[in-house]
Amino acid sequence: MSTQTITKGAGAAQAAPASRGESAPRPRKHGRLRKDGWWALLFVGPLLFGVLVFYIWPIFRNAYFSFTTWGAFGGATWSGISNYQQMLADPDFWRSILNTLIYVGILLLGIPIAVLFAALINRPGLKFAAAYRTAFFLPYVAMPAAISMVWRIIFNGDFGVINYTLSLVGIKGPNWLSTEWFALFAVGVVGVWISLGFNLIVLSAGMRSIPPEMYEASSIDGATRTRQFFSITVPLLSPSIFFVSVITVITGFQLFDLLYALMGTQNPAINQTQSLVYLFFAHQQTGDNGYAAAVGVAILILVGALTMLQFRMQKRWVNYV
Repeated sequence: MSTQTITKGAGAAQAAPASRGESAPRPRKHGRLRKDGWWALLFVGPLLFGVLVFYIWPIFRNAYFSFTTWGAFGGATWSGISNYQQMLADPDFWRSILNTLIYVGILLLGIPIAVLFAALINRPGLKFAAAYRTAFFLPYVAMPAAISMVWRIIFNGDFGVINYTLSLVGIKGPNWLSTEWFALFAVGVVGVWISLGFNLIVLSAGMRSIPPEMYEASSIDGATRTRQFFSITVPLLSPSIFFVSVITVITGFQLFDLLYALMGTQNPAINQTQSLVYLFFAHQQTGDNGYAAAVGVAILILVGALTMLQFRMQKRWVNYV
């Protein structure tokens, strides 16, 4: 046996254990991934189709209509930016923005009220806490038309509960829903009452996620309930407060059904209290669809800008643990 043969045999003997120690190459899973992708598309597809058809496409379609003028019997003709020029020069448009911002501001004032009620309901040992949450949440799921009927009686200038109570102390109350600024304030109060239930549920869930050990440690250090509320509850609840504030702003800019049901179309104060969505509706009723579409685009831009501003400002006051 030659030296070269012995060397090759030794090399083969040394390479054999090494080859046995190596793991076999795994089969590729590209085919399985493709199959899983089709299954995912099958489940997501109907929802994605609905979003594209009922949300995304109408946005682009409305943006196109904002550059058109409609005739008395329909039919759109391209008119460029004339609708936007008319909108920016319209005092009703700016008044509608002001009214909508005031309404949103009133709704935002309801968030501290919701925080206070959530803190009271989440007290340890409180009985019937679930019943209280349900009672607060019921107005949120009720029909706006039914709610408006009740509040129209409450705000009635002749026999309403509010004016009757004021008359007992010698104060003559106004006709709340027919006086310019009182009407907008009245609509805002009803909006706060409706949104209180949703805010309460969200904030209560946020409070239950705060570790109880933090309250126990602060009690040992001598912190009172009030100090715990402002130093522990509110800072740790800031993510939930931020979420509620974003939803509140978006909901406030959608004001229409409550205003329409409370005020009606023949109310003398409706032109001074109309919101942006009501202005959109009013111009559609008169057949001015191009101007109405321009108002719709303005609503989209304003809501997007305010939402982006809220997300930028959250870094200054929201504490994520």
